[in-house]
Amino acid sequence: MARATLSLAFDAVAAAFIDLARGSATVNPVVMGEGVLPCDTFSIKSGMARGARIVGLKVGSYWPDNEAHGMPRHSSSILLLNPDTGELMAVVQARGLNGLRTAAADAVAAAHLARPDSETLAVIGAGHQAAHEVRAICAVLPIKRVLISSRTRTSATALRDRVQSELAVEASVVNVEQGAREADVLVTVTPSNVPLFEDGWITPGTHVASMGSDRVGKQELPPKLLARARLFCDLLSQSLTIGEFQHVRAAVESGSLRVTAIGSVLIGDSPGRQSREDITVFDSSGVALQDLFVASRILEPELAAL
Repeated sequence: MARATLSLAFDAVAAAFIDLARGSATVNPVVMGEGVLPCDTFSIKSGMARGARIVGLKVGSYWPDNEAHGMPRHSSSILLLNPDTGELMAVVQARGLNGLRTAAADAVAAAHLARPDSETLAVIGAGHQAAHEVRAICAVLPIKRVLISSRTRTSATALRDRVQSELAVEASVVNVEQGAREADVLVTVTPSNVPLFEDGWITPGTHVASMGSDRVGKQELPPKLLARARLFCDLLSQSLTIGEFQHVRAAVESGSLRVTAIGSVLIGDSPGRQSREDITVFDSSGVALQDLFVASRILEPELAAL
């Protein structure tokens, strides 16, 4: 079995974006559900890639009370189906893998949308996913400084110490305003339902990635920022329904705002960053094909033997 590396995840996620852009893959509408308690939620995301012969789905759950019992709040499972028979071929417990592929998607976008000389990365949110995001962005850009903001000082300090021990970069705990104002790249990694910062704090040339909005009502970015930025997403239909761009859906559908799929940039059909002054925003709502491609790459030898 192949090891789940950042390099593998980058290549697999990029391949998923490209297949979507070329029309050789499809993603089905997301199914959202609740557990016995209203705070317990899960999603089912599914899709297929015809050329890659990949069919399957991912079940992601969020049980917030698990933390009180020493258990992870998030869980994720990927199910791969036989493309010829529809039979179940593999089930992958993907809690750690989910964090890796999410960060890989944001890094693939940053590699094409951020200024190539970006040196300062700011992260809002200091949970488990934030460490993946920092690691992935630092792998594709010459980051020298990481600014960390969080509601919880303890988690921000822990992430700062982890970043400094793992990566050859300076890391500091700062307030949200300082991080937003000084960032070359800003990544939001929260479950927020309200904007995390003010539009005016983002300076020309900044690249912003939002990955927390994956359900109706969630929001991390101020709508005024979206009105003056160049907008990109993993999948437009999903971004407008459960992603960050649900909050400007009317403007997108009327044509006053344009959103470009990152896959279209990867294949050269659409431009990415066009000037150093562009503010670029990438909405990473989480596409099932990313998970399916990553799992397939990891299990490639085993699946070939079936």
